[in-house]
Amino acid sequence: MNTEIVIENLCKNFGTKKALNQVSFKIEEGMFGLLGRNGAGKTTLMRILATLLHKSAGNITICGIPVEQSKEIRKIVGYLPQDFSVYPNMSVYEAMDYLGVLSNLSKSVRKERIFKLLKLVNLDDCHKVKVKALSGGMRRRLGIAQAILHEPKVLIVDEPTAGLDPEERVRFRNLLCEIAQNRIVLLSTHIVEDIEKTCKQIAVLNHGEILYFGTLQDFVGDQEGLEEAYMKRMEGQS
Repeated sequence: MNTEIVIENLCKNFGTKKALNQVSFKIEEGMFGLLGRNGAGKTTLMRILATLLHKSAGNITICGIPVEQSKEIRKIVGYLPQDFSVYPNMSVYEAMDYLGVLSNLSKSVRKERIFKLLKLVNLDDCHKVKVKALSGGMRRRLGIAQAILHEPKVLIVDEPTAGLDPEERVRFRNLLCEIAQNRIVLLSTHIVEDIEKTCKQIAVLNHGEILYFGTLQDFVGDQEGLEEAYMKRMEGQS
């Protein structure tokens, strides 16, 4: 199975509004950053890739599978939405176990993977704690654990560090980089630093169109950093 996402001339309309307009780029294994202001169309794109929205036009394949084959796509894609909340009155382990049942994982596989993943996201000491008692950063880390419970080839995370304190953001970025070994991690955010610290390949989305696709290094060029390069590019689009 080839580990890549190919997007060709993707369009998404909501009535007369074009949320995505002729979007084309390719994502390969490792960390990939999708950068754009709030309202640029990032979440719409993420939800289409996760088969939660239907595209209006264009073609998408994920690891060689057309996105229209939603049942097969969901077997290989994990998704962490921006507003993640799950079963607040369950314990961390109970929530993970129930999600494993929904993914058709056997009891023995669930038991093995859940403790392994909770250790990975530094929540193994919290397996008996109710989800509603977790901090924002802990809930995001639980979100990552549930998203990779079925061992997907692609992990999609939408604005995962928004609202987190600086220390938790660093911890979360490091976790994503670790998870990106042997899979695609698509990081969508408006926080420039998150992409600058983790991604070599990026796409910049603005008003539903791709403003840039390529290496982080080429985008920055002779600017002092991604923040400066991004702001100058956005000023030119205003």
